[in-house]
Amino acid sequence: MTGRRLPHDPCYVYEPGFISEAANAEILAWLAPLHPLWEMRFSTKRPPPQGKQQRPLLRPVYWLGNWQFACLGYYEPPRRVLGVAVQAEPFPAVLGKLVAQIEQRVQQGFPPRVVPRRWHLNTCLVNFHGDRLEEGREVDAARVGEHRDFEPGPVASLSIGERARFQFVRRGARPDAAPVRTQWLEDRSLQIFGGPHWKDDLLHRVQRVDDKARLDLPPSLAGFRTRRVNFTFRYVPDEHVVPYARLPAGARDDVRDYVAELAKTSAFFASALAD
Repeated sequence: MTGRRLPHDPCYVYEPGFISEAANAEILAWLAPLHPLWEMRFSTKRPPPQGKQQRPLLRPVYWLGNWQFACLGYYEPPRRVLGVAVQAEPFPAVLGKLVAQIEQRVQQGFPPRVVPRRWHLNTCLVNFHGDRLEEGREVDAARVGEHRDFEPGPVASLSIGERARFQFVRRGARPDAAPVRTQWLEDRSLQIFGGPHWKDDLLHRVQRVDDKARLDLPPSLAGFRTRRVNFTFRYVPDEHVVPYARLPAGARDDVRDYVAELAKTSAFFASALAD
């Protein structure tokens, strides 16, 4: 926290220890056989946009509910809503139970004006924060730059592993300007935020992730050591989520290799590829 007790805000929740030890063990067991993707930022089938250089994402990722492949552009209403949210695997049971609790908390505690009528958490980005191994040395890949989430309604995140220094900052603020709020996201914690102040007026970032325990969380990834796993849950209107087979032809071409890679270990994506 920032060192002082902040006034209650109905559009912001932080709860340490939200994930029970038993649920945490289930999540770690579910993660162990997972095969996250190392995506490239732009399509590998066509040149990058003018003035942009092709590059890999900073860290491996996995998505549940619907997958927003980086090369298709992320969901950003109103200008980009179609052909970007691709139907993906459902939440595992342990996460489904936690999501149901989060949704109930939002529906009961957040002002109705900030919760869209059909809001439910149907997409989850699983981010693996840690260190890439490059030429025999570890390179920190745990920070996340300033950004905002465009999906409508409140956003929830669950954290496992080392604590992360999460900050909200004003748009256009100087690099040395004080953040609006700093929140250390502890192991097994829950954070929820919604409404125009937190989602529209401010940007957020992960400034750092501790490495005190030298964790190496599952799954085992070649050339990468994971010290924190974050699950970020958002809402994409159901009509904007499409199966892989219904993507426009160009978008299918862009992500076919990724879906084929996922299909090697995922029955869901193997079926999607066969349709």
